[in-house]
Amino acid sequence: MAVSAHRGAPLSPEEIYATALRLIDAGGVEGLSMRKLAVELDVNPMSLYHHIDSKTTLLQRVCALVGAQLSLPPDDGAPWPQQLRALGHACRASARRHPSLWLYAQSHPEVTGSDHRLWRALDRILTAAGIGPDDLAHARKALFALLSGFILGETTGALDEQGGAADLDETFESSLDFAIAGLAAFHR
Repeated sequence: MAVSAHRGAPLSPEEIYATALRLIDAGGVEGLSMRKLAVELDVNPMSLYHHIDSKTTLLQRVCALVGAQLSLPPDDGAPWPQQLRALGHACRASARRHPSLWLYAQSHPEVTGSDHRLWRALDRILTAAGIGPDDLAHARKALFALLSGFILGETTGALDEQGGAADLDETFESSLDFAIAGLAAFHR
């Protein structure tokens, strides 16, 4: 681990990712630079490259950190509609905590990776809903589009109306109701 003469303590990957996330939350992904991160950590910018090789790698690791913090529904035998609703709420809560990172990840899917516990949880829920292996990818993409569309509208303000937050909460619940009804009725 690199030790800064200023810091006097080793720089850890966890500290780098948590600090980068804090900077992203404060100033957006576009406002994050390796130089700004180094200043915040009180290290020489080159010290960061002992842990990460690029800003893209940094963003991948920050997305993994946020993904690991998702409160996903456990595989506890709860009915699949309840689990799907919990998954939707977990994704929305994460997007609300980290809107800039979420928006960036939607337009840069290479930073989120494909082997993610979110997708495993969704596949488990879809299988419990009776979606067969041949339709699993299509169902996953359709639900992702529905959830992402809502969160995009909420995050960008496109869904803002006179009803405020309570109206958005009701609209979100309605979108989950539509998803659950659609899955329950799906037979191919």
